[in-house]
Amino acid sequence: MSRINTNVSSLIAQNRLATTNADLSTRLQRLSTGLKINRGADDPAGLIVSERLRSEIQAVGQAVDNAERASNVIATTEASLDEINQLLVSIKALTIEAANTGAFSPDEIRANQLEIDSAVESITRISNTASFAGLKLLNGSLEFLQSGAVTSQITDINIQGANFGLDANIPVAVEVLNSAERASLFLSGNTTGSVGALQSSVTFEVQGNVGVQVFSFVSGTALSAVAAAVNQVRDATGVTASLVSATDPSSGLTFQSAEFGTDAFVSVRTIEDGQNFQTFDAQAGSAVLRDEGEDVLAIVNGNLAVGQGLDVTLNTPTLNVELSLASGAAQVTNTAYDFTVTGGGAMFQIGPSVNSLQQVGFGIDSVAASRLGNQRYGFLTSIRTGGDNSLINGKARQASDIIDAAVDQISKVRGRLGAFERNTLQTTVRSQQIALENLTASESAIRDADFAEETAALTRAQILQQAGTSTLALANSQAQSVLSLLG
Repeated sequence: MSRINTNVSSLIAQNRLATTNADLSTRLQRLSTGLKINRGADDPAGLIVSERLRSEIQAVGQAVDNAERASNVIATTEASLDEINQLLVSIKALTIEAANTGAFSPDEIRANQLEIDSAVESITRISNTASFAGLKLLNGSLEFLQSGAVTSQITDINIQGANFGLDANIPVAVEVLNSAERASLFLSGNTTGSVGALQSSVTFEVQGNVGVQVFSFVSGTALSAVAAAVNQVRDATGVTASLVSATDPSSGLTFQSAEFGTDAFVSVRTIEDGQNFQTFDAQAGSAVLRDEGEDVLAIVNGNLAVGQGLDVTLNTPTLNVELSLASGAAQVTNTAYDFTVTGGGAMFQIGPSVNSLQQVGFGIDSVAASRLGNQRYGFLTSIRTGGDNSLINGKARQASDIIDAAVDQISKVRGRLGAFERNTLQTTVRSQQIALENLTASESAIRDADFAEETAALTRAQILQQAGTSTLALANSQAQSVLSLLG
């Protein structure tokens, strides 16, 4: 059958050729862009997943950058703290030197005092000037703020970390479960024939957590004299002594550690004589030679906190705080001590999502000279000229204690910064980099073009296009064969 009005073969060839041209265009687009999905029509579901993965990749990449920047901040802070630590070490040496008054003249001690004054000023200057891209690091602008604490209950609060989440503040409640105690030994003063005095000559050793001293007394020595002798060297032993009742010599003598907690102990051991010299754990207790103190045990916001002496430490994902309780408050009173963390601190965003699980609140207190030290010994500014604990005032021992406390403060801050960088920031960078690799590989598998596959498909489309073009030309010329029927 020969028809010329409708060329069905030509229509079929045109349709196939159009399909081939569309396929060829797709292959060329993929090869030119390197992407398998260039628009939604290419793969709607794949496009949705790919865009989500791209968003996650960007977030994870930024989290890595955030953690690395935080490491740079920590490194800058650490460098300034190291310089302060070196200044404190030099101040310590000058203080020990000035204590050698038998070999150093007053003029030399005054020269040491001038050096200390300069070093103390430098510490405050470093505290005020240490910065990173305009962010002050050590002047207290990154410390947490609190309100409501009663100093007669809580003498010191060091908030090292806090995560507020969606709340504006964090209320804190401290309740003592077990009282802090000093180590204590009792020596009776109600002895037959020698009330309030030693019954016989004795040589005994007193040992505490600081050191040990040996004492020798003759028979009849008043217990008050024994107490005075022990107290005279209390800085070398960490042990004090006192009559149970200052007005009643027969009340007995108590040997007590200067500090609270299990680290503090008292040991009283007879070396020679002392047939009736015996210490007890209480006035009506058992005979013992040694006693240890008790650490405070407390609950903070429903969590059991770690106690050491009068200090309480809590470390949870939402709150990391160190508290020092007053000796009277570190007793079981069934009363909660309350305060509120109201804000402040440095917030580090180290995860790809903005939520409390992927943020770390870190506190860096001021390290100015007026903040280094403690309430017990005093602060670093007091060892300057005109201060209560200056070398010129002959307070080398007190100054040494203050410097030791300041060195401990700086060392603890540096330790916390180092632990934060090593255990939080560096591990976060490593884990997020692995996540970034896997997410990128997944997104690539969905969206990137496989050049081997696409070039093979391109070759096929090119061949089909050439064949389709030839076939269309043949179909168009086939209708001319009817002319032979017309003669």
